[in-house]
Amino acid sequence: MTNNFKVELGQGGFGAVYKGKLPDNRPVDVKILKASKRNGEDFMNEVSSITKTSHVNVVTFLGFSFEGRKKALIYELMSNGSLDKLIYNKGPGTVPSLSWEILYQISKGIARGLEYLHRGCSTRILHFDIKPHNILLDENFCPKISDFGMARLWPKKESNILMSGPRGTMGYVAPELWNKNFGRVSHKSDVYSYGMMLLEMVGGRKNLRADASHTSEIYFPYWVYSRLDLGGYLRPGEVIASEEDEIAKRMTVVGLWCIQTFPNDRPTMSRVIEMLECNMNSLEIPPKPVLSSPTGSVPKSPAS
Repeated sequence: MTNNFKVELGQGGFGAVYKGKLPDNRPVDVKILKASKRNGEDFMNEVSSITKTSHVNVVTFLGFSFEGRKKALIYELMSNGSLDKLIYNKGPGTVPSLSWEILYQISKGIARGLEYLHRGCSTRILHFDIKPHNILLDENFCPKISDFGMARLWPKKESNILMSGPRGTMGYVAPELWNKNFGRVSHKSDVYSYGMMLLEMVGGRKNLRADASHTSEIYFPYWVYSRLDLGGYLRPGEVIASEEDEIAKRMTVVGLWCIQTFPNDRPTMSRVIEMLECNMNSLEIPPKPVLSSPTGSVPKSPAS
């Protein structure tokens, strides 16, 4: 199917993705899962979750291959790859940045996909690993949520879910996933991850920087909040038109609401969609975020 793994499309913590072709010549993505302690659970999570979905903003699952310890998942081909390759500013000579209008449409598409997982499926699904790397883009830049290896099925009659341990990727993990004192785990945990991703889309950078100097290690949402408060551009050195600035600020405000520390203070994904589509003047500025990721140092305020 992959012509002996000839064309590699990407690498991740799960393994590698290769370009393949079905017998009817349909192009596909073939994800080969890397052996790990969680490999069996990841495989079963992905298959059991994704087979319950059907939405324009969730990647289409076509099948799987299971042979001994070798496991592969087959999806529709997403020709524009993952979102992370297009939103982080990496200097000259890299992939051109997406326009603000496309970023805005992508943000709404992801929100609709998450709303569907939380409310539209016969069994609700919590993704637990929403981040730019797990958002795939088709030839028209339509976003599709992928990688359900950490997902959990969520019975509709239950508002919260019991967890055996933290899930997700550092920088996107909601506070309640690593400390139960912040609240119970629920669909609002995905809302937090979505909000952090939205801020990255606006800022054009990762919220955690391994190469950051001590003086620049300010908690990313603090930096975003201070720029918004001062009326500055979210991407220093980039001058944008007033219509684009309005989109950027709207996405920023929504993102900051989504990453509120306590789950009850975050909007649902249905409300997120409403906020993204309303006029900026009708959006209330959220309170400043109050804490950083579990492994980070205690954040300093922008004024300190």
